[in-house]
Amino acid sequence: QVQLVESGGGLVQAGDSLRLSCAVSGRTFNSYYMGWFRQAPGKERNFVAYISYSGHSIYYADSVKGRFTISRDNAKNTLYLQMNSLKPDDTAIYYCAASSTTVRATTNPDYWGQGTQVTVSS
Repeated sequence: QVQLVESGGGLVQAGDSLRLSCAVSGRTFNSYYMGWFRQAPGKERNFVAYISYSGHSIYYADSVKGRFTISRDNAKNTLYLQMNSLKPDDTAIYYCAASSTTVRATTNPDYWGQGTQVTVSS
């Protein structure tokens, strides 16, 4: 089992930055692809980004490319999402996820966190 706990969400203005963190416990952190998804009100949960065990493979959704940066600290068992130039459309609940394969990392992760709310005002 893997337990994921997100933090760092909040209310910000358009153009601001925010950094989300995800603390991971349980099975070996560096065995998984780690990623972020988000779900806006009334919409489906969508992929945001993932990072491989080594950090050498990173993939972003087009909607966040160039603004968001995913990273991981394997020594601290922590995943991060640095979000810059935030827009009102980025408002959503952000979920941390752990996946055993790249396919699952963009579609159906093995494990989910509880989510953290990010609200961007215009």
